[in-house]
Amino acid sequence: MDQHTHCVNVFSSLDERMSRCGGRALDVGEKLGAARAPRARAAAARDLLSHLAHFLSPGPVVTPLFNDQSKLNEAADVIQKLHTIAQELPPDKFEVAKKKIEAKYDEIERNLIEEFVKAQNQGNINKMKDIANLMTNFKGYSQCVDAFIETCQMNTLLGKDIFAAVLPLCKKNYTVISTVFPNPDQVMSKFVLNIFHLKLQKYIQTKLADKNDVEKYLRNLFEMYTSTQRVCDELVTAGLVSADSNASMGDLRREALVNGAMAGANDGYAALETRRLRAAMSTALNAYYNEKQHVKKQIQGGGFQELRRDLQAVIGTRANINIAQIENYGGETFLSEQLVQKMLNDAKTSFLRCKTLCTANELAGTTVALLEVLIQHLLVEHVDYALDLGLQSIPIAESKSPPQIHFFDTIKQANKIVRMFEEHFQESVLPCLGTASKQNECVNKKTTILDQLENKLDAGLERAIAAIVGWVKIHLQTEQKKTDFKPEGDIDTLASQACLTVVSYLNSVMDKIHGGLEGDNLNAATLELAVRLHRVIYEHLQNFQFNSAGAMIAICDVKEYRSAVCGRGPRA
Repeated sequence: MDQHTHCVNVFSSLDERMSRCGGRALDVGEKLGAARAPRARAAAARDLLSHLAHFLSPGPVVTPLFNDQSKLNEAADVIQKLHTIAQELPPDKFEVAKKKIEAKYDEIERNLIEEFVKAQNQGNINKMKDIANLMTNFKGYSQCVDAFIETCQMNTLLGKDIFAAVLPLCKKNYTVISTVFPNPDQVMSKFVLNIFHLKLQKYIQTKLADKNDVEKYLRNLFEMYTSTQRVCDELVTAGLVSADSNASMGDLRREALVNGAMAGANDGYAALETRRLRAAMSTALNAYYNEKQHVKKQIQGGGFQELRRDLQAVIGTRANINIAQIENYGGETFLSEQLVQKMLNDAKTSFLRCKTLCTANELAGTTVALLEVLIQHLLVEHVDYALDLGLQSIPIAESKSPPQIHFFDTIKQANKIVRMFEEHFQESVLPCLGTASKQNECVNKKTTILDQLENKLDAGLERAIAAIVGWVKIHLQTEQKKTDFKPEGDIDTLASQACLTVVSYLNSVMDKIHGGLEGDNLNAATLELAVRLHRVIYEHLQNFQFNSAGAMIAICDVKEYRSAVCGRGPRA
């Protein structure tokens, strides 16, 4: 035990002595280093002064260091320091020396860039890295970076779809950039900027050079813009581009890249899009009416038309004179859901491009302009015009022949078209409007034209019901015989022939009404027709005398009338 304690004490003593020796050795080393540093700086200064003396001497510089290509890196280090010193020399006494240093500085800088490019072509990453580190202190460092980028992008992005090649090219070169350059993020930013501001910009300008075909130009413009956005999104996902200005990539932002590549290509887009949509819709309308062999008419509105119809009703029934022939166009409604769908598809394309290509300041105004074009051509020139024709084709209220009412078909198609427009308005128009004021403006424009159409539909229903009831009244007055309700002898108790003719007609009318109307409109129209027919039939029957058999016939007539008018729907 004593021996063990003795050994521990000996080891402790040795440890203390070793610590003291180590401390002394460290102290001596620091003193030697401190003494060596001034000598090293003095030696370096002496060497620099020696090199400077060569530039101060008359004639060309013939120092081996600056003429030996194998010592380019060492020469670069020396000339960079001499160049810094030369900036402080007074120009009057050292003008010649400063020019020599500047010339040699430029020469070595060019040689370094040439060697860098040579190493890049050879795939010598280590040599590229050494030269890049040297070049960071030279004015031409950016030229070295430019040379690297130019070499990397030479003979690239030349295919039909150059957008698909951007991300792989950036990923491939980012690995090299991260290894070679001391500031890889800045170099990568410049690499990407060069792609967008030179390669993609030139490609886009070539694609959009021809503006003669507006449809094709706008299609290409949208394709170029969305493809550029897609590439930017891919670069953002890969971490090579920032989506905003607060990231470490500095000013290399998605929006700036897109705008740089497009280079103002979408300037004037709004006017072109509005012009294209107007032309497309006019062409579609003209093609439709040409196919129908119909020449559009100037429809006269207001009281004159109503007065002419009233005169025709009065004079025509009394003197059999027709002031103006009513044209029913063979039942043609001049409404086409297929045409409307095509027009809405054209408009949908325009609104999508508008939302994508317009600036924030242009978007609302362009949307309103496109909506006005759509309303004018689809709702005014097509639907409203068809309603005017439909109104004119409704027979007069005092017609002697069963009136053919095609206006119910017009109502059916018009309602479908309005629903299609409403759906398009919600899906394509409103998403383009960011402010409540512009949304309200567009909603008001829509409401105004739809109210106008609804008023004409109501007027058409009124005329149609009046024509139906008017014919029933005249037919019963002229065809119902007094003997129908006061027959002589025994006869079968059946509805009168005049009643059966009216009922047959009413059945066909009710089929059209139920096919063309729905919901509250259907209920209101059928109720109004039933009320007016009830009044006409009631007044008609009051003009006759009945015996017991005739009374049964009258009851049969009333039952047939009721079945025809109220025999379907909720009032059946």
